[in-house]
Amino acid sequence: MLQHFELHVLLAMLREGGETYSVPLVLALEKRMARPVSQAAVFIGLSRLEKKGLVASRLDEPDSGRTRRYFRLTRQGLAAVREHRSEHARLWRGLGRALRSHKA
Repeated sequence: MLQHFELHVLLAMLREGGETYSVPLVLALEKRMARPVSQAAVFIGLSRLEKKGLVASRLDEPDSGRTRRYFRLTRQGLAAVREHRSEHARLWRGLGRALRSHKA
C-alpha cells in the first residue's frame, strides 16, 4: 500500500522520466503542489519506495563534485501508479454531480 506522499513522489518521477535524484523531484513537487517540500521528506519517501521494490537506485560517484543517488521507477512502481490511477478513477466516477450540488 502506498502512502499519499509516496504516490506524489512516483508521479513526479514519472514526469521527470528516466533517472533522477532528489533535488529535481523536490522542485517538481513544489511546483505542482504549490507549497514547500522538504528534500529530507522526498529522500525518506524514495527510501521507502525502494524497500517496497517500486524504485531502484544507483550511486554515482564522479571524479569531482558530489556523490548522488539516482532513482528510477521499476516495473512494479509503474504498475502501482497505474493501479492507483484506476482506483482513483473508480472512486471519483459519478461524484461530479454530488460535488456541484453539495452545500457545506
